[in-house]
Amino acid sequence: MSDTDQISAPHQRPLGDESFMSAEDLRSYMDKVATAHAKEMVEAVEKADRARDELAKTLAAPIELTPQRLEEITQNLLVKLRSAAERGETELMVMRFPNSLCTDHGRAINNTVEGWPDTLTGRPRQAYELWRDRLKPAGFGLTAMIVDWPKGMPGDVGLFLTWGRK
Repeated sequence: MSDTDQISAPHQRPLGDESFMSAEDLRSYMDKVATAHAKEMVEAVEKADRARDELAKTLAAPIELTPQRLEEITQNLLVKLRSAAERGETELMVMRFPNSLCTDHGRAINNTVEGWPDTLTGRPRQAYELWRDRLKPAGFGLTAMIVDWPKGMPGDVGLFLTWGRK
């Protein structure tokens, strides 16, 4: 077959490493790629949902606050507070958790209802009590807010330590 014959019959000659595709073949290929991407996205969302559920289970169980554990928490917090202060910041998110750890799924926090701490459960409740008993007397403030809005609905809650100027 001569070069001229190959040009006149493009469906029979290789184009790069692949055979020439018809428009229908290309559309079919694009559909398969789109389906594969959609499947990957669904799997990623399912994986994230499972991770969120596992996190919620972990954070729902209070930890034993032994003197040693309190010292570890305090030292870790001091490092983070110093770093934030060196950056000129006056607040630090100290905990992020699923809104399912609030008895009202974050409604009181979102609406800044007085008594919102009463809706906290598990480790978030322990974090609040640690602030109330140890950090508030030292002049630190605590705020809570919804920090993400998946599908337009309240998502995770963030607890922020504050030490703003007077």
